[in-house]
Amino acid sequence: MAAKIVRQANRIALLGSPTSAAALAPGHEAGPSALRAAGLVSKLQAIGYEVADLGDDPVQIFRPDEETPRARNLSGVVAALEALKPRVEHAVKSAALPLILGGDCSIALATVAGLHRYFRNVALIYMDRDADLNTPATTRTGSLDGMVVSHLTGRGAAELVRFGGEPPLVREPDLAIFGVDRLEPAEEELLSRLPLRRYLATDVQRMGAAAAAQLAVERIHGGTSEFVLHLDVDVIADFQATDYPGSAGLSLDDVRAALEVFAVQKHLAAIEVAGYHPGKDADGSGASTILDLLQEALKARLAALQGGASVSAPGPVATSPAPAPADSHPSDSHPPDAAGTNSQEAVETTPQAAAVSAPGQESPAVPAQSWSSESLHNPDADSSHQATDAVSADPDLPGRTDESSS
Repeated sequence: MAAKIVRQANRIALLGSPTSAAALAPGHEAGPSALRAAGLVSKLQAIGYEVADLGDDPVQIFRPDEETPRARNLSGVVAALEALKPRVEHAVKSAALPLILGGDCSIALATVAGLHRYFRNVALIYMDRDADLNTPATTRTGSLDGMVVSHLTGRGAAELVRFGGEPPLVREPDLAIFGVDRLEPAEEELLSRLPLRRYLATDVQRMGAAAAAQLAVERIHGGTSEFVLHLDVDVIADFQATDYPGSAGLSLDDVRAALEVFAVQKHLAAIEVAGYHPGKDADGSGASTILDLLQEALKARLAALQGGASVSAPGPVATSPAPAPADSHPSDSHPPDAAGTNSQEAVETTPQAAAVSAPGQESPAVPAQSWSSESLHNPDADSSHQATDAVSADPDLPGRTDESSS
């Protein structure tokens, strides 16, 4: 029997994942509590939402880790993910939209893995100034925060590639990086060979933020499959309350316009906020900016969805691939992988379902491509793992002439 998650349009489940374990310094772990203290719940309630604040997971803080320089603090990252995943499952089953306040970007693995409890295919919009396409074999810093997209798509440290079950957590054609303004050479080379949807900052500015956002939704099949919206606040140009701000990239207005397009989609299954560093926000202006963006986007979402009493996830439906829009990249012409066959099991939720217990875990599976932390003590062993990053080149993938970072 097909699963049917009946979401209530005006309900939000707020979860905190206070972790900086994947970063290169402490600070992000304080983000969730700081955003709450800035008035996030009251702002959401003011626009008509019922907010269930489900609290925070145990704190995981960055620590120096010279023993595993290619994948620092792996145990802390895994601990944060294992704490968050069942709470995402619980939030989904409660009929609310999960809003996850994170520290670093690694939370995306737990969010997607949690959604897989109910949805076979989960897509992702990844708004970030960085592509996060490094692996332990290519990293210069060992920061797992810079490897999130690789781990989501099945390349990198085995402990993260395998997290949540059989990899990949997100198929490459169902993941769009949006607003990227910084690419390392290894990432740029890899991106030229992958069927990832990419809307670099220069692409978004050329097309217009709203048009680029709508195209990104279409290309990841967001009209038929559930998808996660990941927002790393460093994507905002000149936003200082984060570890690595930048002056180029998407303007605040660009981010606002894109977020509204993403937020009004009925198949939006969860929102994540990452990268906020309250220690670099002495006057609170950074928190205010984030809260205003969320309030405006979610206000638009509520207005768009209130035409009906609820929003339902689809059951199995036979679909045909739609033709690519004229302004899309050739690499965006991949057909969906049975995008309509998205539901896994029979679950009917009601407004009274918020108190249900968290569902069980899924069994992990060994991935086809992975990298083992057993070599972490031998930095010179990189060459033996380069083959794990190899992927088949997409014959439809264009050159990088119009997609280079600024």
